[in-house]
Amino acid sequence: MSSESLLDLAKSRQPADRERLLLAIADLCDSPHAGEAMKTRPIQALLASIFMSLVVEAERDIRHRLSQKLAAADWAPNALVNVLALDDIEIARPIIALSPVLRDLDLVRLLVEATIEHQIEVARRPHLSQTIIGAILEQAEPAVLTALAGNHTAELSPADMEELVEASRQIAAMRTPLSQHPRLTGQLAKRLYLWVGLALRQGLADRFRLDVAVLDEALAAAVTEAHQSLTVETVLRTTREGEREVMEQRLVDKLHAAGQLRPGYLVRALREGRLGLFATALAILGRFEAQQVQATLDSDRPELLALACAAVGIDRSVFPDILDMARNLNQGRPGGGAEGARKASVAFAPVSPEVAGAAFRQAARSLATA
Repeated sequence: MSSESLLDLAKSRQPADRERLLLAIADLCDSPHAGEAMKTRPIQALLASIFMSLVVEAERDIRHRLSQKLAAADWAPNALVNVLALDDIEIARPIIALSPVLRDLDLVRLLVEATIEHQIEVARRPHLSQTIIGAILEQAEPAVLTALAGNHTAELSPADMEELVEASRQIAAMRTPLSQHPRLTGQLAKRLYLWVGLALRQGLADRFRLDVAVLDEALAAAVTEAHQSLTVETVLRTTREGEREVMEQRLVDKLHAAGQLRPGYLVRALREGRLGLFATALAILGRFEAQQVQATLDSDRPELLALACAAVGIDRSVFPDILDMARNLNQGRPGGGAEGARKASVAFAPVSPEVAGAAFRQAARSLATA
């Protein structure tokens, strides 16, 4: 189809013509000289003026087709590529993985604004720069760190590798890819040896010719020390529980008074394993009663927790992680299983935070008084 024909379709507001226009552009991508054709002035003007609105209105399968065809194109409009990179993950994946149009600033934006699935794809992107690696390490999201650990083309410095190995102490999924990483050094392999499984230990010992006897002795000493620490913690836990709650309340009050208590703090509290701090901060942010928040966390209705999170500005894409972390810290509560999680997603309907907050208070009142 000629550029004139494309321009004629662009002038039409009929849905059928707009679909034909997108399909024509997608088919144009298949031509041997697509790059040259798309760089001509008329086509570039066309893309700049109408492509964005067309893509937003297009059906999902057409957006998917465009994503696959534009993934490797160096002539694709930057704005269009960024819109596709923020689309559903199946649409975004080829763009994030391959597009030469995406710059470091665009990738950092994905790490900050997009879902965990999008962030994982960023971490898997070939030849990541130091800028992107630094952003990933700073966020310290376990799933994203694990993806980075498996990316052997990333420009990891010795300090980056050291930070990843240290993170694998807490994140077991990182250990296997790190043990196979070409940038792993013998010194780091000795540290990794102390917290991997038997099979990985053997592989590390063979690859780096480690002194297994010395390392196993160090491992045994570490296990003994950990058991001793656990015993001391068990003795002190009950006496410090009340003191901890008071300190958490004071901390949240100070942050709130200084205007520094934001929704992101809720996620941070859960990642640090501090469920009580999460509950306290959520109650203050949403102006909820503390007993209502606690009753919600202990209930089998995760949709109520979703309403509370929606009321304080938590994004829909973040809530599944919040629910998983809360359940892990609270013996599986709030319950409801996968069906409860599905119901919870409905709480993020396009309503104002005030409406979500009012709905939470009304529904949670019966839980707190039960």
